[in-house]
Amino acid sequence: MTLINRTRIARLRTIGLTGLATTGAAAAALTLMPANAQAAEATQVHTATAATASGDTGRTATQQGGKANNLDGWIKQSLQIMKAKGIPGSYEGLKRNIMRESGGNPAAQNNWDVNAKQGTPSKGLLQVIDPTFKAYHVAGTAQSVTDPVANITAAANYAAHRYGSIDNVNSAY
Repeated sequence: MTLINRTRIARLRTIGLTGLATTGAAAAALTLMPANAQAAEATQVHTATAATASGDTGRTATQQGGKANNLDGWIKQSLQIMKAKGIPGSYEGLKRNIMRESGGNPAAQNNWDVNAKQGTPSKGLLQVIDPTFKAYHVAGTAQSVTDPVANITAAANYAAHRYGSIDNVNSAY
């Protein structure tokens, strides 16, 4: 493990522990997952109104539109897709949540919280678990939870259904 990776892991642990200390046990989730009581409702809402995966091209972030292969480019590309699909959100709201959840690391994975202990660790820029990614995946993005554009767009789609917009999320989801 490189020094940079150890530093990132230590920083993520510090952020997680600070969140636990300041906001209580609810901060432990640090994921985009609907509560158990809302899981069935989320699936029903998704079926009726969420963006669907039909027509998915499976292209990766670097293949779509030639955007920069960095956080700024991924956010801008996600915003273009979100606009086309009617998913609300702003650059500032996305970046704020990304920096809190993963520090901008698209390979970030939480292996210690309750979801990880149950076999579904949160992954990617916005720390999405696989069931949430599948339920809120947006057509035109890759089918991979760790693809930066797919992760951002699915998370924003979930946040739109749960909170009205990713812009309304200011703490652990």
